[in-house]
This record gives sequence, structure tokens and C-alpha cells, in this order.
Amino acid sequence: MMYLRTKPFFYVLLCLLCTLPVQAGLFGISPKDKQEFVDARETFNHGNYQQAIVELSNYIYKTKNIKRREARAYRLLGLSYEHLNQPEKALEVYLEALEFHDKDVPLLLAAAALYQRTGLTDRSIELYDQALKLENHNLEALAGQAENYLDMGFYSKARQYYDEFFHLNPRAPAVNRARYAYTFLKQRNFADAFINITMAKMEEPSNASYWLLSARAYKGLGRTDDALADLDTAILLDPQREDIKSTRAMWLYQAGLYTRSYEETQKLLAENPRNELALFMNFLNLRQQGKKEQARQQLQKIKDLGKDSFAHRIAEKLLAHSK
Repeated sequence: MMYLRTKPFFYVLLCLLCTLPVQAGLFGISPKDKQEFVDARETFNHGNYQQAIVELSNYIYKTKNIKRREARAYRLLGLSYEHLNQPEKALEVYLEALEFHDKDVPLLLAAAALYQRTGLTDRSIELYDQALKLENHNLEALAGQAENYLDMGFYSKARQYYDEFFHLNPRAPAVNRARYAYTFLKQRNFADAFINITMAKMEEPSNASYWLLSARAYKGLGRTDDALADLDTAILLDPQREDIKSTRAMWLYQAGLYTRSYEETQKLLAENPRNELALFMNFLNLRQQGKKEQARQQLQKIKDLGKDSFAHRIAEKLLAHSK
């Protein structure tokens, strides 16, 4: 008793508590519980996502202890569903998790990215905004928000986020630089588009899409020969890209090189007789050569394909007008 009187009360209480068994819920998660999470995380890291779902669900839900519902556990559970291509289940997990952890930035980012991939852009924007209010220099949130506005066609708004993103991270991956270039291209700022896509090309010179974007910037700058040269490089890098080949035929036509354009479309139609843009370019080239009936046959082929497309609607109108 004398010992108790000579020691401060809080010190005695601490000593007594330290002699008690560690209980989940007293000071948090027990060592056994922590090991359960570690095991589930290892299962996830090894790519066994179905088993990870079982283990993480057991860890989160097997007791009513709210402290077990950690943001990191929810995030791994959601990612497991994502890896198994079950976005609806992943969204359910994220929505529940945000009820408990509405200020957890990694969780907000995971949910925002999934909403973005599933086309729920408005909700993605909301979550990225929440993340940026908590961490206004978060690179993932800045890039994600920029991509949202880019996809919506709000190029100036997208560029505001990219400006901040590149200010903080000038050595960002080429894919971000290419998207940044695209915002300039869509607003006909071909000089800045060219600068940024050139930087992306230097980092990933084997990406055909970057060469196509560079070609479009060159064409906007009135440098047709350089534009066609970049298209040639893009085709060499990805010979299966019909869109690039069709673009080349169209630009040759616009440059008044009708014979070369016709040759390009013939090659493309030999590979794919159902290519609508190639058929339409054939129509234009044949009409330019004065071969009206053969030109009309190209329009009929487009109509016969029966696709619900812009080319189909134009072909119908031109055919009706020619009667």
C-alpha cells in the first residue's frame, strides 16, 4: 500500500494495464489480427485474387470490431475485385469503405480511378476533388482529373490540371505528355502541341500513336511533307493501324496528290474491303478522275455495309442526290 501511495496514480494504472492480456479493441488490433492482414496482403501480392477476397473479407467482417475495417484492407479487397474484372463489386467495396474513411487519399484515388474507367466521370471528378482538397499536390489526382476533363472535351480545364502536374513533375511519363499535347491540338495550338508530342516521342520513339499525333501537329503547322513522313514512321511501327493508313490517303488527296491517294486506298481496300473511310476516299479520287459511275459504286458499297456511321449517312445523301 505504501508503494501505491508513493507512486503517481497514472503510473500505477499503466503498470496494471500492462499485466493484462492484449485484447483486440483495447489498444487496437491484436497481433493475431495483424498477422491475418499480413497473410491476406501476401496472398494478394502473389496474384491469388480470389483467395485474397476470402481472406480480406474474413479479416474485415468476421467481427463487429470497426477497427478491423481498415482503409488499406478495403483498398486491397477492391483491387482484388478489379483484377478479377468485377468492377461492380469493387465499387461496392469502395463505397462502403468511404463511409468509414472519407479522408483516406489512397482510397479516394482508387475509387476515383475505377469510376473513371467505368465511364462514371462525374463521380470520378467529385472524388478526385476530395483528394485534392486533402493533398493539393497529389500527382495521381491531378493527372486523373486532367484526363476526366480531357475525355469530356473541356481542353482548357484539362490543361489547368496538366499545367500543375508538369510543374510538379516535369519528368512525367510520356503518356501524360501526349495527352497534354492533345489538349493543345484540339484547340488548334499546333506549336505547343508539337513541342509536347515531340518530348513524348523522344521518350517512347516506338509508339505509333505519338507519331500520328506529331503528324497532326505538323499538318496544322502547314508542314505537309513532314506530316506524311511521320505517318510513314507510324505505319512502319504499327502496320495493322488502318486509321493511320486512311489518314495518309486523305492527306494525300487534300494535298492534290490524287493518284498517290488512290494507290493508297487500293492497298488498304485489298487488306480490308469493308473500310468505310478507304471506300469514301476511293469515291473522291475516282470522281476527281472523272470516273463518275465507278465513284458511285464506292458509295453504294458503303451503304450496303449497313453500318450506323457518319460515312453511311453521307453516302446515302450523295446517292440520293445523284439520282
